[in-house]
Amino acid sequence: MPKIVDHAQRRDEIALVACRVVAQHGFDGASMVRIAHEAGYTTGMLAHYFDTKQDIIIAALRLILRRIEERLTQPAARGGRPDLLALLTEALPVDEHRRTECAFWTTFWGQVSTDKRLKRINTWVHREYLRLFERCLAQCWPEWSQWSAAKREQVLRSLVTFINGLTASAVANASDWPAPQQIEQLRLQVQLLHAWAKGSARASVTRQAAGA
Repeated sequence: MPKIVDHAQRRDEIALVACRVVAQHGFDGASMVRIAHEAGYTTGMLAHYFDTKQDIIIAALRLILRRIEERLTQPAARGGRPDLLALLTEALPVDEHRRTECAFWTTFWGQVSTDKRLKRINTWVHREYLRLFERCLAQCWPEWSQWSAAKREQVLRSLVTFINGLTASAVANASDWPAPQQIEQLRLQVQLLHAWAKGSARASVTRQAAGA
């Protein structure tokens, strides 16, 4: 019988290889030929699944986002209240696997300003990223739903901006940012944001009571 090929799985395999190639050689160095070679395919086989390098890059983005979402949602699926710091650490380059993902992200960011299609994809990715982290905050902070929409938005965007900046710093200067240092900085940022939001909420309640 002819071998049954799982085309979706093969596309994911190619996308994962592309992620690694981009992380190692940069966007310009990740040619179709190099990606095909690293994946163990001919360029003709690669072209069967993707028309352009840009299509492969977009597939890699979607794959990485899906993998991050799986890592962020698994603890909640097991029941109980997840640990926020542990969840957020999943998005940082604290080991070889996640460093490759993050190196791909930061390389992709460098292409967004000059490519309209990638810019649109980046807008979508950013929205999904915000959605994922908002879910984490809602799961881990019981008071989250009691804060105003404006406050939640401030906390969420501040957190994502910090994680993006820490990711870029850790990828660019790995020796200066070992995993424990990344986690400690993330812990401090989470504590500061939580304290600010709680204090701001209490101040708002006090003002409302005083005006009553």
